[in-house]
Amino acid sequence: MRFLFVGDSMTIGRAGDYTWRYRMWQHLNATFGGPYRIVGPRSELYDPAAGAPVSDAYADPAFPDKARKHLAGWGEGWQHMAPLIGPAVTRTKADVLLVSLGLIDLGFYTNSDQTAGNVRAFLAGARAANPSVRAVLLPVIPNSRALADAPFAAECARFNDLLAKAVADLDTPASPLLLASPPEAYDLRADTYDGTHPSPSGEHKLAAAFATAMHQAWGLGGAYEGR
Repeated sequence: MRFLFVGDSMTIGRAGDYTWRYRMWQHLNATFGGPYRIVGPRSELYDPAAGAPVSDAYADPAFPDKARKHLAGWGEGWQHMAPLIGPAVTRTKADVLLVSLGLIDLGFYTNSDQTAGNVRAFLAGARAANPSVRAVLLPVIPNSRALADAPFAAECARFNDLLAKAVADLDTPASPLLLASPPEAYDLRADTYDGTHPSPSGEHKLAAAFATAMHQAWGLGGAYEGR
């Protein structure tokens, strides 16, 4: 089984991060009951000094190159990934997409309705490349801007409702979709380093959200035990 991580800055991570992708790799190694691969066209972290995704300085240098693969980008959202996902799935033969997108879209590019339209375009592209592809989609999670900006918070809540509707509308036995539950007890002071991007504890909580959804709905992997 081939897993493809898709996301924005919370998923690509910055130089010096472990990333929640690393936490998921550890989880799959410990619980997945068969062969698997992490796939993707990219592997780098974002380097703030360079302003580009050119770093390989993961917090754990033993994180193997073959497990660093992803399709994530700093400042990239649903609208950016929708045209990329089909070619990425074709190239990597991905079976399961683990997707964390939406915050950057609503913050800079598109409103909730437009963002939901890009979700549907993304899923159509993925399925055109692999009609049996599975996907786990994470809603927009708590963030500091939503605490201070009521209209933005309302857009985040509306998008999450539209995302749930898209999952319900488009889920099929041949290509199942899951809506992951937002991480429990997500504390912006402890679980992020800036009100948005995950700290080590936040990385574990993001990985746990995906792991729990896959384990409970599809029997993939086990209960998340990372800390």
